[in-house]
Amino acid sequence: MSSFTNFIMTTLCAAGLAAALPMNAPAAVVAPRGSSGDMTYYNPGLGSCGLTNADGDAVVALSPSQYAEHPDACGKKIVINYGGKTATATVVDKCPGCNTDSIDVSPSVFQSLESLDAGRVQVSWSFE
Repeated sequence: MSSFTNFIMTTLCAAGLAAALPMNAPAAVVAPRGSSGDMTYYNPGLGSCGLTNADGDAVVALSPSQYAEHPDACGKKIVINYGGKTATATVVDKCPGCNTDSIDVSPSVFQSLESLDAGRVQVSWSFE
């Protein structure tokens, strides 16, 4: 009878532990990896996300590979670092001519980090 009691107690304890554990625990959160590449600027209009923007809006276009890798990127913000300065821009478009980690920003975002005369600079950036 003792082994039967031990079996029941072990089973009940295991069931209690299993009931205490969340059944649908969320997947581990992975911190977004930072990217670095060229930053250029463009004159935004109707973007791939379906919004119309202007030069004064803080917006960014991602490379085709980044746009494909992050299909829910529209409307998300990225933080751009350059020369000790930081700018934030909202994803609104795709940049067909951009390399994998390069971005194309509105003139207002570019000017907040560097003179438009520079045309192209190396930046690091990540999703906010």
